[in-house]
Amino acid sequence: MLEEYIVNDIEFMSEIENYLNDEQVQSLKNIPHHDSNRLNHSLKVAYHSYKICKKHNMNYKSAAKAGLLHDFYFNRIEECTKFGDKVKVFAKEHPEDALENASNKFYLTPLERNVILSHMWPTSNHMPKYKEAFVVSMVDKFYSFKEFGVKFNYKLSFMIGLYFILITYSIYK
Repeated sequence: MLEEYIVNDIEFMSEIENYLNDEQVQSLKNIPHHDSNRLNHSLKVAYHSYKICKKHNMNYKSAAKAGLLHDFYFNRIEECTKFGDKVKVFAKEHPEDALENASNKFYLTPLERNVILSHMWPTSNHMPKYKEAFVVSMVDKFYSFKEFGVKFNYKLSFMIGLYFILITYSIYK
């Protein structure tokens, strides 16, 4: 279930409304993602990226849009029979699939394209070229660790996610 403070933030919701109302984007709620579904995950990433970018005078509108669309792909992982192939599709290829799907449905700026394509960095070869892309990538990693940790040890997962963000931030400081 999505946090109320996200859906009650009228300004944020108005920024993503056109994309969120799309039938294919809505279909992401039918795809499991860690402890929830892919749409809820994407909304959390979009919202927190939006808030961080807005606070730091970055392009928060593009961060919200690209954050919502960063996982706009439909599973090819089930087609894979080998574990290594599944990892490759997930870690390296799903950002390309998400970018292709988002580009086919919506106009994307170069910044938004980079956010979607680079959100799996450093496991993919696509590096963030913009501060907003780096923010979305880190917020995505934070929530992925946090959500995945629900299945195992929540506190450990939260701390690993926080540690990863701090280490990465110190590299780019």
